[in-house]
Amino acid sequence: MRVVMSARLVFSASLCLISLFLAGCETTGLSPQQAMAVESRRRQIAMEPQGNYYIGRRFFIDHTHFWGYLRSPGQDWNSSRLVIMNERYQKIPNRLPEMPSDGGYAYGDDHNTEYRIWGRYTGRKVFDPNSNMVLPEFELARWEVHNESPGWLFKPNERFNGSQLLRGEPGSTP
Repeated sequence: MRVVMSARLVFSASLCLISLFLAGCETTGLSPQQAMAVESRRRQIAMEPQGNYYIGRRFFIDHTHFWGYLRSPGQDWNSSRLVIMNERYQKIPNRLPEMPSDGGYAYGDDHNTEYRIWGRYTGRKVFDPNSNMVLPEFELARWEVHNESPGWLFKPNERFNGSQLLRGEPGSTP
């Protein structure tokens, strides 16, 4: 009798979890596979070692001066901030000519590359006239490539078109 009762409880609990999972997928507009990818990414980020560094994702839009997104280790990309880098002590990764004369790599070719970034927020806000945004300034001290092809940034169904941000940046307009 107890075995049957336990099996019913497990089955009922499983049905509840499945229905919550599917309901969550419906409200976010993600397929079950995409929702699983989000959960997998969440677990991966949660396992990152804590430390005095940031995870940076290069985000390049032609003619803009912002560098990309920074987040603390263990924090989701939704908490990241779009920043403008101050190169007083260290040049940004992939500091290349905007239009190379030899047809080689150009500034921004590292779009979507993920970096470990060391430095500090200066507390200043900097205006980028080409994007018409005021963004936090980050003073770069050191960087290293973490992942050259990390995939999607905020959600698995996003599509980058080369000329727009993937989300509105709160507090970023003048």
